Amino acid sequence: MPNNLKETFGNIDIYLFDQLLKGRFDHCESIIDIGCGGGRNMVYFLRNGFNVFGIDQDPEAIASVRSLARQLAPKIPSENFFVGRVDEIPFPPVSFDLAICSAVLHFANDHAYFERMIRAIWNVLKPGGFLFARLASDIGIEHLVQPLGSGRFLLPDGSTRFLVNEQELMRYGRDLNGNLFEPIKTTNVSNMRCMTTWCLQKND
Repeated sequence: MPNNLKETFGNIDIYLFDQLLKGRFDHCESIIDIGCGGGRNMVYFLRNGFNVFGIDQDPEAIASVRSLARQLAPKIPSENFFVGRVDEIPFPPVSFDLAICSAVLHFANDHAYFERMIRAIWNVLKPGGFLFARLASDIGIEHLVQPLGSGRFLLPDGSTRFLVNEQELMRYGRDLNGNLFEPIKTTNVSNMRCMTTWCLQKND
């Protein structure tokens, strides 16, 4: 059984796996993984007939994803996976039913770039489409992070990240005309860093 699970889902983000178990994305057809890396969150979708796309700034990551897709979904064109920036997604508006963006947004260098990324992702979502995002936040460790300016902070683990808080995420949801389809949830890793799951559905 463990091998079958790994085969079916790969090294999927556990919170994305939770959404699959809840059937959130059962009726999605077109999916884009933004900042897809080597494709850890794509395995289930590739195996189950979804029309999958991926974008990442790292050419080696895209080469790995193309190889993965050839193995799991050979009918999907390799051109579906391409090198590019999060804030310059080269698709027309309302192209996708689901956008996955895991551990990417906290690399923004300031508030303006963070907002450009969010709006670029939101722009390619269809009405009723879903955004599943995981990103670093200061939720629960507000007193432990050191501000560096422009929304970036030094974390107790020694890394620097662009951090959000719950109020900012709620405000972005209102500004984008989106609704939470899952409560905001944050994992605190030994007070060294916090990762927040942000799940928004685009209103019609």
